[in-house]
Amino acid sequence: IRPFAVTLLDDRLRPGGEAPITGIPSRARISADGRYYATTTFVTGHSYLSDGFSTETLIGRIGGEPVGNVERFTFLLNGRPNENADRNVWGVTFVPGGERFFATVATQDRRYLVEGDIGRRTLTALRENAECPSLSPDGRRLVYKKRTGLNTDVWRFHSLDLVTGAETPLAETRSVDDQAAWLDDDHVMYAVPKGGAGGRDADV
Repeated sequence: IRPFAVTLLDDRLRPGGEAPITGIPSRARISADGRYYATTTFVTGHSYLSDGFSTETLIGRIGGEPVGNVERFTFLLNGRPNENADRNVWGVTFVPGGERFFATVATQDRRYLVEGDIGRRTLTALRENAECPSLSPDGRRLVYKKRTGLNTDVWRFHSLDLVTGAETPLAETRSVDDQAAWLDDDHVMYAVPKGGAGGRDADV
């Protein structure tokens, strides 16, 4: 018996079907057009800070067949397939109206912003040191966290213009370890732990 499952809700938040998941729930996202959903679970370990953690990220079609485990997609690094066995994927954000998404791939102690293609079943690395992307409603910008300075536990949000490629730090100066969510095309939301990093309670 699997102890965890995803419950799908309709537009009035009424529970519908369920899909089993294989580990401790971490993240869930649904595409703005309502076509796909993604879940990330910890298969071993309890957080991204745990040594030797392993994730499983699944994409499913609303009302249809599951896409499957994203970590089995072909990972293209510098234009070539990368078959490292330690690959983990999380932080999915969908591009509306199609089969593309962005996510994080971690392997060999490096973390990459990737663009995913559901139809081709590929993950293409775009840049290093960019995690937990979130796509703006107009599809023009990604906000993600990146490590800054000498302390690898210090995170800063940055915005990437997908047209120009320009990266801009956000005004938030605190270290925030979260996947942002967009309120509208100009504002993002995220959780700030009370009492500093590592606190269990947080404000949005």
